[in-house]
Amino acid sequence: MFSNDEDDFLMGSPKSKFFDIVFNANRSLVEQSIEGVFDKYSAMELLLEEFVKDDNELEYRLNEIMLERADELLERKNSLFIAATGDVLTQHE
Repeated sequence: MFSNDEDDFLMGSPKSKFFDIVFNANRSLVEQSIEGVFDKYSAMELLLEEFVKDDNELEYRLNEIMLERADELLERKNSLFIAATGDVLTQHE
């Protein structure tokens, strides 16, 4: 449940730092940040559906990317955690 790095602010994954901030930040700011992520996700989903019409093909391609490009996905996910953490922190000041 707790990360191994909770005593060292400079250590830890972007995910663990994000959740450290989210659980202690102003709820309204966190909601705005998460809502922004969902807005972008929804827009990307609509855009993707324009290019891939068949639901089965879409699921297949998503799974293929998740398996074959796991390292790239992890980098992007970490970038999203860092950006969302930054958004919450800069609005909190």
